[in-house]
Formats: sequence, C-alpha cells, structure tokens
Amino acid sequence: MPFPTRPALALACLLAALPLHGAVSGSDAAARNQGPESIRALLGERQKQQQEASAIYGTFHDFRFTNRIQKSGILFKPQIVDDVGRHNKPVHYDHGMGIAVADVDADGLLDIYFVGQLGGNQLWRNCANGTFEDLTAKAGVGLTDRVCVGAAFADTDNDGDQDLFVTTVRMGNVLFENTGQGRFRDITKVSGLGYVGHSSGPVFFDYDRDGLLDLFVANVGRYTGDQRGRGGYYIGVTNAFSAHLVPELRETSLLYRNLGGNQFTNMTRTVFGDDGWSGDGSVMDLNGDDYPELYVLNMQGDDHFYFNARGRKFTDVTARHFPKTPWGAMGIKFFDFNNDGRPDLYITDMHSDMTDQQTVLQKGFKREIEKSKSEAFCTVEWNDTYLQGASNNIFGNALYLNLGNGRFAEVSDEAGAETFWPWGVSVADLNADGYQDAFVSSGMGYPYTYGMNALLLNEGGRRFVDAEFLLGIEPRLGGQLGTEYFILDCSGEDRDHPDCQGRTGLISVFGVVSTRSSVIFDIDGDGDLDIVTNELLEHPQVFVSNLTERRKVHYLQVRLQGRASNRDGLGATVKVTAGGRTLTQWHDGKSGYLSQSSSLPLYFGLDEADAIDKVEVHWPSGRDQVISEGIKVNTLLTITEPEQE
Repeated sequence: MPFPTRPALALACLLAALPLHGAVSGSDAAARNQGPESIRALLGERQKQQQEASAIYGTFHDFRFTNRIQKSGILFKPQIVDDVGRHNKPVHYDHGMGIAVADVDADGLLDIYFVGQLGGNQLWRNCANGTFEDLTAKAGVGLTDRVCVGAAFADTDNDGDQDLFVTTVRMGNVLFENTGQGRFRDITKVSGLGYVGHSSGPVFFDYDRDGLLDLFVANVGRYTGDQRGRGGYYIGVTNAFSAHLVPELRETSLLYRNLGGNQFTNMTRTVFGDDGWSGDGSVMDLNGDDYPELYVLNMQGDDHFYFNARGRKFTDVTARHFPKTPWGAMGIKFFDFNNDGRPDLYITDMHSDMTDQQTVLQKGFKREIEKSKSEAFCTVEWNDTYLQGASNNIFGNALYLNLGNGRFAEVSDEAGAETFWPWGVSVADLNADGYQDAFVSSGMGYPYTYGMNALLLNEGGRRFVDAEFLLGIEPRLGGQLGTEYFILDCSGEDRDHPDCQGRTGLISVFGVVSTRSSVIFDIDGDGDLDIVTNELLEHPQVFVSNLTERRKVHYLQVRLQGRASNRDGLGATVKVTAGGRTLTQWHDGKSGYLSQSSSLPLYFGLDEADAIDKVEVHWPSGRDQVISEGIKVNTLLTITEPEQE
C-alpha cells in the first residue's frame, strides 16, 4: 500500500532556513571545527541569560562538568546509515542508538557499552580513575554485521553476572550470556529472543513475580523496504512518519516470559498486546500490589499505560490515569520529583517539535519557543487525520506529578520541564542535594540547525532550572558545532544531490553535532555523578563533575542482590532516611534513552546530612527489610534480600 504524504514536513523549505549545513572541501580542516558565528553569538547570549537567571536559583550550581574524553581513552565513534545522512529521509533510523553500563568483569567498576548503526558496537572496560580500555574483541559483543538500536544489561539467569541484550533493525535481536571475566557468548537461538523486525528499546522486569526477569521489546513499525543500501542496511521508505496511518505497517511490541535457564517464551498474544509505533517504555508498580505496570511510548500517537493483573493479563488503562499523553514521545523515567514518596513521571517528546514553523523559529534559539508547547504549530500544520485525534494529546514534554490514588497532574510548563528536540532523559541527583535532576539528550543533526542538550537542576521539588551553560554541558564538544556527515561525488553518482548544486568533484558535507543517549554514574569514584553520552558521528562526551571539589558531599549508593526476587532486585523500592527526611527511589534500571542498566547502583544525595538513620527495602517478592545500624555515609551499601523465615 502506498504511504500517505506526511503533512508539513517540507524538507526543501527547512534546508533553505538552516544556519549550519553545507558542503565544503574535504581539505578545509577549519570548516570541520568551526560553525557560523551567528550560532556562536546566540549560544553566548543564552549563556549570559542563564548566568543572570542563576542569581536567584535556590539550588546549588557552583560546580562544573568537563569533557574528559581524551583522558578516558574511549575511541568509539558511531557511523550512521545513509538514510540519516546523504539520503536524509524522514525515517526512524535517525532516532539513533543507546548506551548502557554494567560491571561485566566483576572488578567493582562500571563498564560502558556503546551502540552504533554501522561499524559495530563497542564495550569499554573501566580501568579506574576515569580511564577505559577497549574490551569489545575479547568480550565478543561487537555485532559489526548488524544495524543496532538499543541495549540492556541484566542478570537474566540469576547467576550473579550481567548478561546483555541488543536490539536491531531487521537483523535479529541478540542475547549474550556473560561467561565471566568480561567474556560473553551468543545464546540467542536457544533463548528464543532472536526476533527479526524493527525493534527499539528493551525493558527487563519481572511481570509475574516468579523471581526471573522477563523482557519487553518495543517495536516501532515497518519503516523499511527490502532493498539494501551501503553497509547492508535496509533502506527506509519515503514517508515513514505517516506509516502510523497504515494498519498493515504496524508491528506489535513483544513481551517474553523468562522460563529459567535463559529460555524465554513469547507471551504477547496471551497476556499483552501493543501495536503502536513504540520506541521505548518503562515500568512502575502504581497500585502497590507488587505487580509492575508498563508504560509504552508511542512516537506517532497516543502513549499507553497497561495495568498488570497479577501477571495474568495487561489491560490498557491510559485514559484513567493519563487522559492526555505526548504525541511524539521518546524518553521516559519514573522518579520522585518532589520527595513526597510517590513516583512521578517525566516523558520527553521529540516529534511535536518537528513542524516547519517550530523548526524555522528555533534557529534564533528563542527561549519562548524552546520552553513552550508546540500545540499551535502541530494542530495547524498537521490535520486531525494525521494526528488521529488530537484532543487527548500534549504537544511537548510531560511531567506528571503523582497526586496519589492513581491521579496525576501534568505540570511540565510550571515546572520548567519543557525542552526542544529532546530524545531521552537520564535522571540522578547531580548536586547531591537530595533532589533528582535531569539530563535531556537533544538535537536532530544534519540537515537541521543546532539543538542544545538540556541539564535541568531540581530546585527543591518545585521546578527545574536551566543549567547546561552554567555547568559546562553546552556548548558541547568544546564548542565544535559541526561534524562531517558524508562525502559526495558531485562529478559522479551524487551529481543530483541538493548539496552538489554548483559543485564538482568530491566534497565533504557537514552538519551539526547531535546527542542521542546518555547515562549517569560515578566514573572516577570520587563520590559525585558524571555523565557519558552517545553522539551521532562523534566520540562520546565523558562529562566529569568537580562537585566534590566545590562542596562537602554526603551520599549513599545502594546496590541490591535479590534471592526470592530477581538477582538484580529490579522492581524494588528503596527508602533512605537521613537528616530528618526520607528519600525514595524505585529500582527500574532505566538509565537513558533506548537503554537499561539493571545493576546500576541507586545514588542518594544527602545534602548536609552526615549520618543515616535507616534504609528500607521493599523487595519485588513482597518482603520488607530495614537496616538501621552500621550504615556509613559516602559508601556503597550492598543489600542482600533476606532468606524467607
């Protein structure tokens, strides 16, 4: 069936309006690292505005992040398929790839797995003090023959080490078993997880509470044809962002039940069914019965929230709890925004920012555009048929404040949670004041204008304040605005390409840098949290914090080891009481866009508290545990689920 034309995605119009896009000689090294002065001036103005606004910030911000990529030794530089670059198609390849962390070799340090499209993925071993070595070949997890998307570390067989699951675009999803000492073996065939389709974000969770981690895999939809392009990828269709209007192109997301021994069975049609254009998801036990509910993001329509009927069936109850959801959702995280002990929900929405008018206006970095919803643009430029009914949608990010009893209030505008061109979100307490902050990876890349990453500091659970310029997150890559996206032969096969007009010979085409995914953890072991990103066509950013040099930091990290529950303790609730207040976190492993890091310790910033009264754990098995003695500040506390009495 032919694809309908997507309303209002007039790429020719956009190309004419973009300030950083163009072709230059491949020998012009200066152009590779220099962007238009107009953008630099605008970034400078934004930095000035942020500095002036910070005078009244009620949260600590006198610290900075520094990109230590050179010291880290990490050389990963992901390559992209042509549909993201030279062909520039509105197709879901541009959604990019994830990044996940785990201690794969049991040395006590978190290692990093970077996902790429072409050229393979890479696993970098943490050597301490912020340095890493390439473990990919030894580990056997490169997947150089596949176009990959998402990744999740989880202990799928409860043997005490972290296994690895990777999603791909029509090349078969993969499960690697950790065999020890940083080595893995491909057990996809025996596991039953080798689905071939348009897979995206993976989510491990124990939906039936049998102590084994089950798996949800979000599938986007059939956005490719059967023709292959350079590097072997399946070429995307012309109008994939209208494919949600074609029922035959839907692709059902998958729910697998873990049978033990790393064998899974597909339970999708038995207990679950989701056929939206889904990219990612997350879980939360909303009603307190210990059976986790599942929230699934829809890139091109309504999100869906599924109630878990004691592991027997998932039922769509979205309208009851979230009567309006973002229309083009990408990233998700449940966390306690205001420290009231209830799980709130933050969702980032990319596609609502992709109208012509919204995009063109953004080139001036107008704050009123970046920090406001896109409803006026979306509903004018996209008709109701394309939106499939817009009355129950939010055209922008959503921050749902949990009011209790299953009720939520959407407060993203009041709370300052709106951003522009966001992909995913990583949440953690970056200034260790007891309130969790957010890093939002952002920007479209070629052929669009520059889009800023957002760092949102949580001001006492009342609002987020913008801090990306204050803390050294922007401008990214040391002020390098552009990077080479591809090379064209304007005297040969590419002579008809738009960037070849008036040019001959080989030319390099540059576009703006763009971040897709991120993860937050303590890279160098100094007690504060650092940020690592996954970039398009560039090396990662390894943002190392100097917080511990700027203030006395008090914190507690908690790692869980389940017994009756799954070994990772996914689904547990952890409460830390210190300094007269109780901080609550839910161990869901959701570390960033398209990624899950199931053994990542929970980090509790304690602000001025220098002693801890107690730590409480409610395990997925239903057991409760309280520790009130021998808890030291500024340590990693490993809590093992008690044996059944």
